Amino acid sequence: MSSATMPADVSVVDVVLPHEVSAVADARRRLAGYLQRLRVAENARDDAQLVLSELLSNAIRYAPALPTGEVRATWWVDKAGIHLEVTDGRGDTEPQRIADAHPESIGGRGLAIVDVLTSDWGIRTGTTHRTVYAVIPR
Repeated sequence: MSSATMPADVSVVDVVLPHEVSAVADARRRLAGYLQRLRVAENARDDAQLVLSELLSNAIRYAPALPTGEVRATWWVDKAGIHLEVTDGRGDTEPQRIADAHPESIGGRGLAIVDVLTSDWGIRTGTTHRTVYAVIPR
């Protein structure tokens, strides 16, 4: 959803982050502060931070940076829940729902966690970028 189409009382945070692992902790802290100021329940804040971590980690690990060299994270809260978006430079692979990760595999569980913690998540793809979005129930 574009911030131009949101109700006036919805505060959208758009953060430009370096395309590096250290950005994940910074984004988590910023999101936690935002959700705490809005008095979002602690369990929903924790879920949102975990989902943001997974989306950002995947963007940094599996996709190139945006043409400007960064990755973007955007979030807001409305009646539907906590909305998170992560935009990267669109790699060769697309995030996929994993129904059954092999017990001995090292990875592949992040999006399964996202699937469990969210009411909806998906992907919007442009020519030079990809946005993975998720909605966490309040």
